[in-house]
Amino acid sequence: MSIFEIVTEPIVPQTYADYVLRPDAGAVTVFTGHVREWTQGVRTLYLAYEAYVPMAQKKLAEIGHEIEQKWKGTRVAIAHRIGELQIGDIAVVIAVSSPHRSDAYEANEYAIERIKEIVPIWKQEIWEDGTQWVGYQKKKPREISHD
Repeated sequence: MSIFEIVTEPIVPQTYADYVLRPDAGAVTVFTGHVREWTQGVRTLYLAYEAYVPMAQKKLAEIGHEIEQKWKGTRVAIAHRIGELQIGDIAVVIAVSSPHRSDAYEANEYAIERIKEIVPIWKQEIWEDGTQWVGYQKKKPREISHD
């Protein structure tokens, strides 16, 4: 059983860690991705995330299924926040439990890389001197057809 969601409120990582914890889990890894102030010497003021929510949740669940097939005995929970996020805010949380720590670490890293590859979430970086959209196929959300 897993949980995959797109949220608009601040993420509480412990909620997701608690969700994946079970008696046969010897390890729980929790990754949180935060809004950072500096990227390659450019100061970020804030980030704005948008998502095609139904498809994004479906793709998060797909990633969870891939993990559960590849690393037997894992349980996964993933949440990604959308809207305007300030410096230090949590944008994504990935919690993975597993009987063994190496599987939990590997599965968690796999999850964040797959999110970047297949989940229709877009990030607009707002800097002191401009903005840029990054993410799903590097297109602005309005350029993607959802038909």
